[in-house]
Amino acid sequence: MAQPDFIIIGAMKCGTSTLQTQLSVQPGIFMTTPKEPNFFSDDEVFAQGMDWYHSLFEPAAVDDLKGEASTHYTKLPTYPDTIARMADALESPKLIYMIRNPVDRAVSHFMHEWSEGRLGKDMERGFRDHPELTQYGCYGMQLATFVARFGLENICLTSLEQLKTSPDQELARITAFLGYGRIPAWQPAQPAQNVSRDRIRRLPLHDLLIDSRWARKMRHALIPKALRQRVWQARTFGARPDIPPGLRTQLENTYKTDREELAVFFPGHEALQLCYSFAIQ
Repeated sequence: MAQPDFIIIGAMKCGTSTLQTQLSVQPGIFMTTPKEPNFFSDDEVFAQGMDWYHSLFEPAAVDDLKGEASTHYTKLPTYPDTIARMADALESPKLIYMIRNPVDRAVSHFMHEWSEGRLGKDMERGFRDHPELTQYGCYGMQLATFVARFGLENICLTSLEQLKTSPDQELARITAFLGYGRIPAWQPAQPAQNVSRDRIRRLPLHDLLIDSRWARKMRHALIPKALRQRVWQARTFGARPDIPPGLRTQLENTYKTDREELAVFFPGHEALQLCYSFAIQ
């Protein structure tokens, strides 16, 4: 039965979709559709069974490196059964964990939740009522159980900052970790994926009233372009919001502590410098 050779396990809003896209266009690397099956994390998906999961990899060529990318796998405490399920099903998969400046990640996460209609624009209230906005950026905490179960040698830490600074070099390092026997080529024509500032706030019956073909035709036929643009701007977050000073201090203190745990696993890693400028000033 077909199984993954590697999994991008997160983190959310750290560029995993961009990395997944870049890997998918390399010859000899196969990535699943859907991009995020979330099989080991989400109860309703896991209930579809291992045969369903194996079927995601069946289109791959015999010699392909096969991978998937599910950011739900590093969303503790939301999905507590992920690692046990993964350990039962997979012997020793290669795991890629992608991070970014955790404060920036938290803001992007907040903007994502706003666009999905789950939060208002009150940032302090959002972080108070939804601790996962902070928790998903505690990278050391999220990785600890993976290290314990699968071993540090099976985990590759990378960051959005590294991919932006040295895309070819970092992609080569990641694919070498995977055992890819070729020199990868970063494809600059591939656009960045899931950019928070471009997300549109979802409305009730969004797919029917906004994204359907007939709705688009009706808008263009009946609504002047200037009005359509004003409505679109009102439904996008626009510029990244400023974090209230007290909340920023709270987040930075939390992430400084978590950085120490991450540094135990990856001492001297470039991501510790690039992603935590607020902690090393």
